[in-house]
Amino acid sequence: MALQPRQYIIGIIGIGALVGLGWIGFRTEPVPVDVAEISAGAMFVTVNADGETRIRDVYEVSAPISGTVRRAPVEVGDPVTARETVVAVVEPAAPALLDSRSREQAEAAVAEAQAALSTAEAQFRQAEEELSYARSQYERARTLAERGVSSQTQLEDASQILAIRLAAREAAQSNVTMSRSRLQRARAALIEPGMPGGSRYTCCVTLKSPITGTVLSVDIVSEGPVAAGTRLVTLGRTDDLEIVADLLSADAVGLVPGSPAIVERWGGPVALEAELRSVEPSAHTRFSALGIEEQRVDAVFDFVSPPDIRAGLSDRYAVYLRIVTWQGEDVLQVPLSALFRKQGDWAVFRIVGQSAVLTAVKIGHRNGIAAEITEGLGQGDRVILHPSDAITDGVPVVARGAL
Repeated sequence: MALQPRQYIIGIIGIGALVGLGWIGFRTEPVPVDVAEISAGAMFVTVNADGETRIRDVYEVSAPISGTVRRAPVEVGDPVTARETVVAVVEPAAPALLDSRSREQAEAAVAEAQAALSTAEAQFRQAEEELSYARSQYERARTLAERGVSSQTQLEDASQILAIRLAAREAAQSNVTMSRSRLQRARAALIEPGMPGGSRYTCCVTLKSPITGTVLSVDIVSEGPVAAGTRLVTLGRTDDLEIVADLLSADAVGLVPGSPAIVERWGGPVALEAELRSVEPSAHTRFSALGIEEQRVDAVFDFVSPPDIRAGLSDRYAVYLRIVTWQGEDVLQVPLSALFRKQGDWAVFRIVGQSAVLTAVKIGHRNGIAAEITEGLGQGDRVILHPSDAITDGVPVVARGAL
């Protein structure tokens, strides 16, 4: 019996449906992946570190004498003018109170000094009398010698005695002066707080600002006793800042003075520019937050950005530094998340058509985001980011954004 055309059509449709069901049942599903396109652009290799601003030149005003500092005439944040603004006032130390033994000793010293002065004054009066007598004897001998009654030898003897009496009077006068000074010193030991003995001395030492700037700290606010050399006030210029960063010694080895740095996370809308001035010659041992012993060294940076751009930034503010160790303008780059190790070499999965193709690559410089491609990829190539275990050479893939 001959088949009708309708039967042919139904048979063909059935065979097509069976083939389609077989293809759906046995085909490999494409793996969804994240994709990045290789491109060229500027690239920076940096050493990243937390930093802290500090005023370049800090001035500390200290007490020049021991005594009592008056209440601070300035407060933290006050502006000061060089050689005009008074920042501290120090009174000389008051005499100490005397106990009974010290008082008895001081009074005895006064009595002894008074007696010595009386003796010196008596010796001075004696010297005055002897000088007067020697002068009259000299005048008599000179008159007799002029009349020829006395010899020249007698005149010379009288002249010598007069000179001796003059020297004796001068010595007696000096002895009186010393005795008076000893008496004054002995009486000074009896001066106690509240007595008028020191009223003729200068009341206070007034300290003025050595610079035009800002008060950074006031160590002693209220009135109180201080020793000579005690720090009273700290001054500085808040527009004259530098940055100090604590680096691993291994990262600091490759840095040279003049290396540029990008200052971020300082609170302003734009990143600032700085450059390395110096690296400290000695490192120090510190422990990280995980308890790991590290050798770290301080690096000092100067701001390149003008002060008006970094308005509000002041002393001891936190910043984040990216110190540039290498940079390129037209560098072919691949994201680090696309790279993995394959038999000791670097490799990526490149997308060719709809399949992943294992591709060996060679890289140059790299930073925390991307690596420089020197061989294996070209601009415009697409690579798979974060390849999972499901990605193998030749497996079909589809970009997640294309699903």
